[in-house]
Amino acid sequence: MTTIIDGKQVAASVIDTVKSATAALEKDAGVRPGLAVIIVGDDPASHAYVSSKSRMAKECGFTSIQHTLPEETTQEELARLVETLNADETIHGILVQLPLPKHLKSEPIIQSIKPEKDVDGLHVVNAGKVATGDLDGGLVSCTPAGAMVFVRRTHGDDLSGLNAVVIGRSNLFGKPMSALLLAANATVTTAHSRTKDLAGVCRNADILVAAVGRPEMVKADWVKPGATVIDVGINRIAAPEKGEGKSRLVGDVAFDEAAKVAGVITPVPGGVGPMTIAMLMANTVIAAYRKAGRTPPKF
Repeated sequence: MTTIIDGKQVAASVIDTVKSATAALEKDAGVRPGLAVIIVGDDPASHAYVSSKSRMAKECGFTSIQHTLPEETTQEELARLVETLNADETIHGILVQLPLPKHLKSEPIIQSIKPEKDVDGLHVVNAGKVATGDLDGGLVSCTPAGAMVFVRRTHGDDLSGLNAVVIGRSNLFGKPMSALLLAANATVTTAHSRTKDLAGVCRNADILVAAVGRPEMVKADWVKPGATVIDVGINRIAAPEKGEGKSRLVGDVAFDEAAKVAGVITPVPGGVGPMTIAMLMANTVIAAYRKAGRTPPKF
């Protein structure tokens, strides 16, 4: 019988750990984790994301600050705000909501956030720590960190002897995911659009992670019977059966058919998605613990 991972349920358990860790840190060290979120412009999707992040931060007991800047904000103004937050001792996490308006360069802004406050895990120092296996020193970007929670809860902390295939080599997900699996002793193949016989490579995977942004690309015959399949794709496709002009969300895996073969599988929506905000909260509490000289909780 295939196990379908309930991402909302796993995310809720991560949030419970964050809440108790937050309460303990405040009680023992008098420190309350602080998260500052910066949003520039009026993109509705970005505002929806930021609202849910700020709401969750408050629910976790954090000091939650939101800076909403007008569309015409200059690069210098944004850089100055980041500098101010870098210097603020009460802020442990800084998050700049992407994408920024077209006239702003996001990369210099992201790299100007202090690595120890970079709760999105996008700074080159944090990426480098993940790549070199220094997981206790850096902050791991939220989506691969969330996907690893699923892997650990299914297979334990040590993946020795297991073959893992990650389809996708982006800096945001594919590369850090491969590095995390490698750090847990899996034998890892990073596959992508140029991989020869991609289906054949996938069929060897005990753990198959799909992050390519192609709707339902991974078919049932790509999946090794009993494998763990983690679908990171979020694609909107036409759904004429729902009515004219309607659409629905699907992953990179053809869920209905792959679920008949896999041992464990994540759905889209409701799989990896809910984990991203949960891991952002986890990173903020980890950053606060480190700043206070305490050993942070494990997730």
